[in-house]
Amino acid sequence: RYEQREDFAVVIQPFFRNTLMPLDSTSKPDMSFFAADCFHFSVRGYAEMAMALWNNMLEPVREKQTYNNFTHDRSKLRCPNHEKPFLFTQRNSGFGNSDLNLEKTESSVPYWAIIVTAVAGVLVGSL
Repeated sequence: RYEQREDFAVVIQPFFRNTLMPLDSTSKPDMSFFAADCFHFSVRGYAEMAMALWNNMLEPVREKQTYNNFTHDRSKLRCPNHEKPFLFTQRNSGFGNSDLNLEKTESSVPYWAIIVTAVAGVLVGSL
């Protein structure tokens, strides 16, 4: 839906797709990554997920890491480089149509549908 836009992009960040449960030195789940309810992440777990998300955004589309290794190592945090100082999207990864003229792009929603929806909303709201 948004592939034709130059001012907005949606990019799936797959860093969690193939992630395995972090294990401690005895090969049991490392509970330091989880909150007391054993479902949500702890501060340490959220820090790991934030680093993985950030790193994923700095990787080109179709070259993104699909796992997180839970090392709690700050040195694995990546920084933008001088050649490509941006977050990667489909378009700037080389998979978008760079010759697109947005002036000729038509809206996918007809103008009358917006009017009908607005009127219906007012009627339903007044009931």
